[in-house]
Amino acid sequence: MRLNRGIGRLCGACRMAFAAFSLFCAGTATAQPTERMPLDKDWRLMIGDSADAATPGFNDRAWKLVDVPNDWAIAGPFDQKALSTGSGGWLPTGVAWYRKHFRLPENAKGKRVFVEFDGVMERSGVWINGRHVGHRPNGYASFRYELTPFLDAEGDNVLAVRADTSAQPASRWYAGGGIYRHVRLVMSGDTHFDQWGIAVRASQVSREGADISIDASVRNLTDKAKAGRIAVAIVAPDGKTVARGESATVALDAGRVTPLQARMRVTDPQLWNLDNPALYRAEVTLLSDGGEVVDRQVERFGLRDARFEAETGFWLNGRNVKLKGVAIHADGGAFGMAVPLAFYERRLRGLKALGVNAIRTAHHPFSPEFLDLCDRLGLVVMDEAFDMWTVAKNPQDYHLFFTDWSSLDARDFARRDRNHPSVMIWSIGNEIHDTPYPLVAKSIIERLMKIFHEEDPTRPVTMALFRPNTTGDYQNGLADMLDVVGQNYRERELAQAHADKPSRKIIGTENSKNRDSWLPVRDNAAYAGMFLWTGVDYLGEADRAGWPSISNPSGLVDRTDFVKPVGWERASWWAETPVVKIARRITESVDISALPTMIGVAMPQPRGPGALMDWSPERRDAHPETVEVYSNAATVELFLNGRSLGSKPRNADDSARRWEVDFEPGTVRAVARDAAGRTVATDALRTAGAPAAIRLVAETPTIGSDFDSIGFVRVEVVDAKGVVVPSATNRVRISIEGAATLAAYDNGSPTDHTLFSEAERPVQAGRALAMLRGTGTGSVRVRASAAGLKPANVTIAVHP
Repeated sequence: MRLNRGIGRLCGACRMAFAAFSLFCAGTATAQPTERMPLDKDWRLMIGDSADAATPGFNDRAWKLVDVPNDWAIAGPFDQKALSTGSGGWLPTGVAWYRKHFRLPENAKGKRVFVEFDGVMERSGVWINGRHVGHRPNGYASFRYELTPFLDAEGDNVLAVRADTSAQPASRWYAGGGIYRHVRLVMSGDTHFDQWGIAVRASQVSREGADISIDASVRNLTDKAKAGRIAVAIVAPDGKTVARGESATVALDAGRVTPLQARMRVTDPQLWNLDNPALYRAEVTLLSDGGEVVDRQVERFGLRDARFEAETGFWLNGRNVKLKGVAIHADGGAFGMAVPLAFYERRLRGLKALGVNAIRTAHHPFSPEFLDLCDRLGLVVMDEAFDMWTVAKNPQDYHLFFTDWSSLDARDFARRDRNHPSVMIWSIGNEIHDTPYPLVAKSIIERLMKIFHEEDPTRPVTMALFRPNTTGDYQNGLADMLDVVGQNYRERELAQAHADKPSRKIIGTENSKNRDSWLPVRDNAAYAGMFLWTGVDYLGEADRAGWPSISNPSGLVDRTDFVKPVGWERASWWAETPVVKIARRITESVDISALPTMIGVAMPQPRGPGALMDWSPERRDAHPETVEVYSNAATVELFLNGRSLGSKPRNADDSARRWEVDFEPGTVRAVARDAAGRTVATDALRTAGAPAAIRLVAETPTIGSDFDSIGFVRVEVVDAKGVVVPSATNRVRISIEGAATLAAYDNGSPTDHTLFSEAERPVQAGRALAMLRGTGTGSVRVRASAAGLKPANVTIAVHP
């Protein structure tokens, strides 16, 4: 083998390793399609450092047994002295070691073996049987290493991972710690498809047909050239094969990666749309010259015609679509950064119900399964790579590694995500502080755009410019290097930049939630859309408020995805289904996401909660209350205890409809009607009495038993009539009997320091959310109790 050439020049340990490698590969078969094996179960974890933790014989029996994904930092505690500061939610940081003992399965014999990590936070090092195989500073990068030369084909193997977040502060939001995404073993023959080596590209897409190109990178790790080709079957959403194609047979040079391409056409395709996200499969087979199967891989993709136009914004399949987006961070609230897919799905479905049709992954690569979910749900994604380049936002952040690592990180990112139909546009940076130095910034833009265009010539590239008029980005040519010009906030500035140069394609990459930011986007056809800061409350970035705040409350929904008044207001502007919601205006709202963020700028504080969705003011005597209704209906009529307070039409500027109402206990009700006078939606608020009982609402009748399957139970403190008590702060204890565990418990409060793993916590505004994970088959009985309140029970079925 080529690997043996020059072995005499290697050290004794390396010669032993190569001897083991040769023995390991002695049974190499001709046809060995790649297989994957999850490696999530039964890791051992130690918080702290040890010089010997990578050695195979190290005694780890006292370490904690965990499964991954695992975010060790979310276990807490919250500490005002934490090095992560409020940016990291006052949660712990440091070194953590993970060790996994495993024996190779029979199907690994004679194959090359790799380990794939979807994400390790951060500055990770990986060892197999004491041999260091790789290091990756970027905690959001997905990566893999070959283990083959160092494996024991018959005995115990020890995979050790060191994750290091001790250098702080390093992030502007909570970033977690440890192996917080999935891990797997990959077993391939000597000749195989490269990692992320298949690109599915569609062109000339219409309802009549689509041309498809399958571009595959094949790696030949033998010392002999061989011939090969790829054969492709395109499988439609209904499971029928609708097209086939093959590449030419080409020479696969020894020790090289060779490109192969197959072309075919699909007629009458089902297009990937927001309301019908049809997904196809490309079944790609690598064949030898003699027709033997060498490798096989399946890629999911969607067929859609997506483009940005300078005059008219974003188009999808011939339809002009305004992108109504939100930026979100990756944390899952109580789960930290190790987020079950069911949690993400509940969150994204909730946002989509508010009219959201696009997500910006702020400000780094998310997990692969998050994009799978966006593919399935029909959400457009702005896929973002970096929050900083060479100029720091924190002393220990990624700027320390950007020069050396950003090209590799960008290329891996583009290759990993390019087949997702939900990804419509790449972002190479957020509020980058290099732009005051245009020579530096332009050279980086040129380099990064070249990478993205090489790996994915089908999508445009943008970045979130920060105060471009201050740094001269529109005058010095920097902005015009981008395929689509993105700007954070200052919507009229971006509109003016387009007016100054009508060939510019423009998009709001980060925008405040007030109406003054929405109207310039709504009323300007050139604006492709906007991304609100932010869709969801998130852990960290609590420095403005300071201790005891642990999370940033700037979302349309809170950490438990309970919709706030500002979320329903947005739904009245964005949703395509009838919306009507009542709120009680307390103070004029201030959108904290629109406040200055630069270091050294004084931060004004928000003036109170803005609006509350209750009819339970502290004062119960007659006094004036401002009632506002969020609705997209033609007219809304308001009733108080059955008496009509009048109807109001929809305002042209989308402002809420308001009534000044003399309070009286009872029910305030809104009836929304269309232009023909038909009732399309209603809402009602009732005055709450004293807390009397707990109500449990299971959102699904069954839950699963793997990491990604979570059951959600809403916990509500109600009065004697079943009305949620908005002033309730009772401590409610959750007990579990049966085939499940309490995975997490949260109330959405930005200041509650109760650990998310604890079974007792106060409710906030009368509400909390219990999250369960099944442990087998059967059922689970959930009981909620609190001093002075009638307890509640609910039973949920559990399946494997």
